[in-house]
Amino acid sequence: MDGQGTSSAGHEIATELRRRLAASPSDRLGDAVRQIMDHAFQIIATLRPTPEELDALVQFLTDVGYATDARRQEWVILADVFGLTDGVFSGGRTETAGVTPSTLPGPFYRADAPHLALGADLCRNGAGQPLSVAGQVLDPDRKPLSGALVEVWHANSEGRYENQDPDNQPEHNLRGAFTADADGCFHFRTIRPGGYALPEDGPVGQLARRLGLSLDRPAHIHFAVSAPAHRRLVTTIFDGADPAISRDALFAVKPALIGQFGAGGTDLLKVVLVLDRDGSLQPNQPKG
Repeated sequence: MDGQGTSSAGHEIATELRRRLAASPSDRLGDAVRQIMDHAFQIIATLRPTPEELDALVQFLTDVGYATDARRQEWVILADVFGLTDGVFSGGRTETAGVTPSTLPGPFYRADAPHLALGADLCRNGAGQPLSVAGQVLDPDRKPLSGALVEVWHANSEGRYENQDPDNQPEHNLRGAFTADADGCFHFRTIRPGGYALPEDGPVGQLARRLGLSLDRPAHIHFAVSAPAHRRLVTTIFDGADPAISRDALFAVKPALIGQFGAGGTDLLKVVLVLDRDGSLQPNQPKG
């Protein structure tokens, strides 16, 4: 069969598949499958893949499945590296002007982080370069949110989180929760986190390296902030001095999220976190 015949056959199959899918429900699942298959057949018509290349694709997807277990989610890494995670997360939300942009919490968040007094030290083993963090929580009108709950977690100087490194770090190392004071202010001591790279020993990492995609994540600190009548904010402040700041593997770095970790030799990071109002509540209505 010549190339024209192959193209024609592919067109006929695509047409027949569309006819069959037309009978499927007109819900989001049906719409998604129809659009995905339309694009898939366009790719087939354009690139004309060989049977061997199709086998390689199927084997890659199989390998991603084999690499996924209770401790590692290779499918999530695949979605992250190609920007699908942040694309869906960012595309599905609207941000009020002046509000701190949100990011994904990542896989290392723990809801059971201990509540600590303002000024406490998150570093429980004394390993790392000291860093002090001073912040304030505000509403969109830049008024302080007294009593806001501020949860914090980050990696150690080697870029590893406590719950992925339990044999080498104390329980709850480099994480904690604080209550902001009457002026919405909070402060604590910790150490400068290190950047890290997503795993490259699996099929996704190997594909990313082959395509020249970055697996690097610049050093960062996670924050989750809650206050009555306001939307919970989950965000990340990145170290602007980290050489990977322009090539974050998860596409999460935004100008408003770049901080100065110890700029000018002061070992102090200043943070301002602005929460959006909860649009589902009426003005002055408490959050139930």
